[in-house]
This record gives sequence, structure tokens and C-alpha cells, in this order.
Amino acid sequence: MYPTVILKNILYKKSQQKRRTSPCNYKERFFVLTTKELTYSEPRPGKKPVLKGCIELSRIKCVEIVRTNAPIPCKNKYPFLVVHDSYFLYIFAPDSDCRLRWVRALKEETKHNSLSPTYHADLYMEGRWRCCHVTDKLAIGCHPCGSVKPLPPTPDPQRRFSDPRERVVVALKDFAPTQASDLPLHKDEEYILTDSSQPNWWTVQDREGNFGMVPCTYVAEKSCDNFTRFAWYNKDITRTEAEELLLKEAKEGAFMVRDSRQAGVYTVSVFTKAPGSNGEKNPRVKHYQIRQSDEEGKFYLAEKYLFSTIPELIHYHQHNAAGLITRLRHCVSWGRQVSEEITEPSSEMWELDPEELDLVKEVGSGQFGLVWQGQWRHLKVAIKTVREGAMSEEEFKEEAQVMKKLSHPKIVQLIGVCMHRTPMYLVFEFMEGGCLNDYLRSHRGALSPETLLSMCLDVSEGMAYLESSNFIHRDLAARNCLVAEDRSVKVSDFGMTRFVLDDQYTSSQGTKFPIKWSSPEVIKYSRFSSKSDVWAFGILVWEIYTEGRVPYENRTNTEVVEDLNAGMRLLKPRMAPQPLYQLMQWCWKETPGDRPSFAVLLHELASMQEG
Repeated sequence: MYPTVILKNILYKKSQQKRRTSPCNYKERFFVLTTKELTYSEPRPGKKPVLKGCIELSRIKCVEIVRTNAPIPCKNKYPFLVVHDSYFLYIFAPDSDCRLRWVRALKEETKHNSLSPTYHADLYMEGRWRCCHVTDKLAIGCHPCGSVKPLPPTPDPQRRFSDPRERVVVALKDFAPTQASDLPLHKDEEYILTDSSQPNWWTVQDREGNFGMVPCTYVAEKSCDNFTRFAWYNKDITRTEAEELLLKEAKEGAFMVRDSRQAGVYTVSVFTKAPGSNGEKNPRVKHYQIRQSDEEGKFYLAEKYLFSTIPELIHYHQHNAAGLITRLRHCVSWGRQVSEEITEPSSEMWELDPEELDLVKEVGSGQFGLVWQGQWRHLKVAIKTVREGAMSEEEFKEEAQVMKKLSHPKIVQLIGVCMHRTPMYLVFEFMEGGCLNDYLRSHRGALSPETLLSMCLDVSEGMAYLESSNFIHRDLAARNCLVAEDRSVKVSDFGMTRFVLDDQYTSSQGTKFPIKWSSPEVIKYSRFSSKSDVWAFGILVWEIYTEGRVPYENRTNTEVVEDLNAGMRLLKPRMAPQPLYQLMQWCWKETPGDRPSFAVLLHELASMQEG
């Protein structure tokens, strides 16, 4: 009797790296789950697939969804884990629903196995588990398997999605279920709220009638009069009281949402120190009425940026000014100041004692001050000083907060800060080789083609991580990357980095940027995105393969802009192989949408390295 086929799909798998020297790659495979085994084959158009692996279901110890912010260089971005014997098989589905079907089916077929009680909730990369940082690949898992939340209440079959009495919520972001009781959310789609009695998890119904639990912070009620759970909402406060409170707070971007005089209308009040018409700082409070578009009924502060709900609108403008005088940085409530999502650094966790820091020698200068090699608790560190008046305390905290959020082997790691002294310090891991630009120039003729390619791959890894985390660098260049003792390269200098929700950020007028590393849309419209970072990455690859030459040598900025408008691009470096120059040209496509993502660039460079 043949086993019954349960599921079959084209999915991607990550190499299991059974040996320490095995390459890490991602391959498309045809997966088949039967009542007896899980098999995967190499698809060959017009030919019979070649079997590449077969796992008896009785050998499977764990099946779980994996959560990761690591860059995934294949087109399927939804991983799950199958543990069998002593091996870890990572499978990547095209969407959350497909992943959930496979996980549920595999769990059902293996529920009588001798299952592992724990698993690792993130990937094993760079010689360590990303979830717990343990280096032993066979270390016991750090997460309990199959933790289950309470099941939602039995659905009422009489409920209808179109019933006007229902409370309708809109998804603020995607949500991929982790348990059978969860329901997937798709950003901007509407759902019926059927139970909000739980403090953190609500039960909702989708358009197909499916019920499930979702995090309450992932949805917002479509009716625009229920914001009491949001720290930025002040229900009973007048315009004058709002101004007094914000002026007392006196922080750039301090804001609140309040009721307008007109019933059912809301106003965003925000404090700014932006210069007035005379060019001098002008502390004041600006008021923006939240309006609704005539056709779709969507909410906006700036007409170009429309949102289904007011919480979604506020969340967006917390990260992007987009037409406002400043972005909404610190939400203020009666008697307290809370920063929702944009939290300020916790001084307890990373405020360093300046007495424990020794400045050994000056190693460079940055935009806001000097950079020193130093010592902290017997650890060699880099100390970035901020000269007085060069940066406000709020700006300092903002750059530090960006760095604190980022953690990746190819991103220079922030160790801590010293804020309560002058000058203020940012303390980083020390990179022996210094900045990549200087390193390339001082080692001309001594770097092998393999080393140059490896440097490009390192930067692409760091940038793929930034891209997947919704950060844009805005100043990527060889001068802003650092070299370690082993010649590995890390991305640094995040003074201009921005977190974005829609992969686009339009800077305020007057922002300076380096023309020779800037894409056409940045030069013309100050419009930054991950694709403008890709353009700059192409220039950086050119810098690496010319061993530190200045791009467009002997050309003024005006001449460079004229050349770009005429469709001219940098010539192929002598040391660059043709496929790599083609990759540079791909990065320099006129239209941002025609450029590759960093995930694709990472995959292409890894393929070149393997080949």
C-alpha cells in the first residue's frame, strides 16, 4: 500500500552544513509530505526530478516556525525548522499561509514521536545561534516547543462580516501565526473584532469566516474614536493646555493627539525648535488637523500620505516627517512622557561610567567630533566624541538609539554611551584595520581578488540586514565601512541612517549628501530608499576594485550630475571581472525599481564566491 500524499510544493531549503566547511546556500526543491516521509527533489523542467533527500517521519523530533531578522537571500522569506536525528533542516515558504499549512501538517503527522521539548527560535549563522548566541550547534534549544495560548471562544455561526454593528479593525502590519489558534493578518485588510477581553490577544474574524487570535497591538479599530489604549492620545485637553505641556517638555518632536473643537475631529500638536524665517531657532507648537480624503475616507496629515486608521497614521509619522515640520518623536501624556515604539535608551543597560574609559590615541575625525582608540574594562574600543554644540542631546540619543537596535556580525556594534558628560561619547567595538577607504589605499597591490570579493560580500550582508530591518543608511561608502584584523568588513557610521516603513524617505530641504555616491532620485528629489543605498553600494564595489580610488576623479559635482543625466556611468575597474562589473551596472540603473535588492546582491556575490 502506497503512502498518502498530504502536501507538495516548490519550496527553498538551506544547506544543512553537516560539515564545518560546508558552504551555506539556498536551493529550490520540490517537497512532498506523505504519511510516511518527507522528501525533496531537484526540479528539472521537462525531466523527472532528482531525489535529493528523504526523511522518515518517525525520525523527526521537532517542527517549528522560525522568527528571524537575518537577511534571507532566496525569494521565499518564511522559514520553518524540521529537526531530525542531529540535523536542522530549514525550509522557506513563499508566504505565511503556506508555511502554516506545512507546519500544521508536519506537527499532526509527528505528534506521536518522541519530540524535543525545546528548539532554537532563530537561525544558526556565523557559527552561533542567533536567538541565544550559543556557538555549539547541538546545544539544547532555548525556546519551549509548541507553547499554546488559550483557544479562542467558539465562534457564533450567526456573525456576518457585513453586519454594521460589528466592531471592525484594520491590520497595522502583517502577522504570521505561530500556533493553531492564531489567525494571519495582512496589512491594511479589515477584520471583525469578536472578543477583546484578553489584555494582549484579541479574537478576530477574516473575510472568509475564519476565527483566530492576533496581538492587539497589530490592529486598530476602524472607527476613529477609540484611542484610549494609545499613550499619545489625550482626550480632555484644550489647545492652550496642550501647548503649555509641550513647551514645558521642550523636546524636538514631542507630540500628542487631542480632540479638536469640532466633534469627531482630531488634532496632532507637536513641538519644534526649527528655525523661523530669520534663520534663528524658534521654539513653538504646531497644530495639524487630521483630515479624511473625500473618495476613500482615509486619514492624512500630509495629503500625499493616506492611511486606513489614525494609529497607522501616527505610527508612520513617528518615523517619517513626510510633510510635517518634524517627525513625531516623543509622545506626551498628562503627567508623564511615553515614547511608543520610538523608545529612548535605557541608561541602566548601556550608560558607561566615564571613569572606566581611557582615551589612548586619536585615530580620526568624524562629522561631529574626534574618534579615539580607547580602553574600557581591558577591552580595546573606539570612542566617538561629540564636540559641544555639534549635536543636541536629542540628536545624540537618536543616533545612539539607531545603533542600539542594530545587531549583526557585519554591522559595527555599539557597546555603550556616556551622555551625562561633555563631550558625550559613543563607544564601539574597535576595528583594527581602520576605515575601508584608507585600508584599500595602504594595501594596494597586496589584496587578492578573493579578498576584494569577500569585502564586497561582507558589506552586502550588513546592508541586506539593514534592508530587512527597514533601515536605510543614506551614506554608504568605503569611508564609512571599517576593517577588522581578519580583513572582514563591517558597515559603520549611522549618523544619517533612518528607519522607514515604506522603504522611502524624503529628507528635509537643505540636507547635504555626497553627490558622487548618490543616485539620480537623491540628487533630484532628496528621495532616499534601500534602492538608493544599492546605487551607493555599486560605487563602493567600484572603490574596492580600484583599491580606494575616488569615483569620478577630477570631475566636479556639477560635471558628475551632467554625466549621470546623460546616462554615463563609471568605467570597469581593471581588477573587476566582467560579471562583477555587470552587477555594478545593475546597481546603477536609472529607475530604482530596476535595481536589485541587497538580498539579491548577497545571493549573486555568494554565487560568485562559490564559483
